[in-house]
Amino acid sequence: MAIDTQFHVLAVDDSNIDRMLIQRLLTTSSFQVTAVDSGTKALELLGLQGNVNLIITDYCMPGMTGYDLLRKIKESENLKDIPVVIMSSENIPDRINRCLEEGANEFFLKPVRSSDVDKLKPHLMRNKSRDQYSLDNQKSNYKTQEEQIKGSIFIGQQDIKL
Repeated sequence: MAIDTQFHVLAVDDSNIDRMLIQRLLTTSSFQVTAVDSGTKALELLGLQGNVNLIITDYCMPGMTGYDLLRKIKESENLKDIPVVIMSSENIPDRINRCLEEGANEFFLKPVRSSDVDKLKPHLMRNKSRDQYSLDNQKSNYKTQEEQIKGSIFIGQQDIKL
């Protein structure tokens, strides 16, 4: 699926085995994957790279939980639009609902399966559409500004129309 090669997923899990599993599933589905073992490292990476399209994180991690990471992402003006998926081996409805209410786009039960990975694509495409809409608006604004500049030349305090 060549369309997915442009999507970069940040996988966050303190378990090396789970991290390798999710990385393999995502890579097999043609995603570019960066994997880290903590919420703190995820935030550091997000501060350095602006090209992450989706974050998938374990809920239970030492230090910063996946829920804590979700809240920090959704509170950040620069990161809040990145879709976040929480995963956990524990099926606790209150936990699932709390994450979804806080802004998680999905909640997966471990072990994550390839059918779960398929559920990521709509979130990525929706985010891509929003980014394209924003880019189109920026181009339109630049074009309008360019037309205004071409119509006028400023000399000192005089405005000379062409």
